[in-house]
Amino acid sequence: MLDRNVYKLINDQINAEFYSAYLYLDFSNYYYDEGLDGFGHWYDIQAQEERDHAMLMRTYLQNNGEKVVFNEIAKPDKEYKSLGDPLKFGLEHEQYVTSLINKIYKAAKDVDDFRTMQCFDWFVKEQGEEEKTADDMIKKFQLFGSDPKGLYALNQELLTRTYAAPTLVL
Repeated sequence: MLDRNVYKLINDQINAEFYSAYLYLDFSNYYYDEGLDGFGHWYDIQAQEERDHAMLMRTYLQNNGEKVVFNEIAKPDKEYKSLGDPLKFGLEHEQYVTSLINKIYKAAKDVDDFRTMQCFDWFVKEQGEEEKTADDMIKKFQLFGSDPKGLYALNQELLTRTYAAPTLVL
């Protein structure tokens, strides 16, 4: 059995990951509505990643004999005033998720839960990648987004994103 605090933090994180998926689907909807199907596609895949993260954590809890409890998932409440807003909100959200993952890792470390620390090593690394990718998206948008041809090219580039589910041994 896991330490109660570690268990609670992971269970809460499962729900936070599902919220992340909702948020990214909301970003996706916005971009599709604006005619930017590449941006929409990019965030569709981002939402799938978040759902997969939740499922990995779910499996981890189940493999450790813990019951997973799903909570209500809040409706995204962001308002978009410009095409760059979802990108900015995405980086802010990834930074927030990083703080949550770090909290889990620290709680596991505090009780010498090496198995959870080993599992969450992957999520710590993943969050570093997520923050860099979100920051790179903002930089590309700032460089090319104000030029219609540049925006078109960036949109086309984002349409090429593919996704492979993570293979994490729990």
